[in-house]
Amino acid sequence: MSAETPAATGQFTVRRQQFRAWRGERPFWAGLFVLISGLPIAYFPYANLQIGHLTLAMATTAGAGSLIIGVLLVVLGVSLWFQKHVRVFAGVAAILLALVSIPVSNIGGFLIGFLLALVGGAMAVAWAPGAPPVGQPAAMAGTGTGGTPEAADHDTTAPRPVDGVDEPNDLSGTNPANGANGRHSAG
Repeated sequence: MSAETPAATGQFTVRRQQFRAWRGERPFWAGLFVLISGLPIAYFPYANLQIGHLTLAMATTAGAGSLIIGVLLVVLGVSLWFQKHVRVFAGVAAILLALVSIPVSNIGGFLIGFLLALVGGAMAVAWAPGAPPVGQPAAMAGTGTGGTPEAADHDTTAPRPVDGVDEPNDLSGTNPANGANGRHSAG
């Protein structure tokens, strides 16, 4: 390949825009913070720090609990990326796991993992999907008449007269004229 060989025109730009669109449809930064928060929480209880010739072993009896909390936070971070509909559950779970990591894993990974999990969990709970761009139709744009969704039962929007009489149906479900005969009543 020489200096005169043209590169793939716009390939980097196309991939960057695809990633940007993917990132905009989900709580990406919340997932990244939650994912990164699990790493120090899981790592520090098993770390051996070298200070000169002195080895400082950080191993605690709660090392297994720290590892479980760290792995759960990583899984919650990944699930925020690929399962955006669980964002509230994952956010609340990340906040609770961050709080549990304070006594279990060396003050929540020396407050690094704790703070990242709190911020990421709060971002996940607060995230809401945005409106689609003006030029693109919404994913659920299928609407019926009058702005109601297609799956809605159009016959139940207004009471209809019974047997040609101008009286509305008895909506309690106990009137034999509407065919329910009390099947749907609560009592």
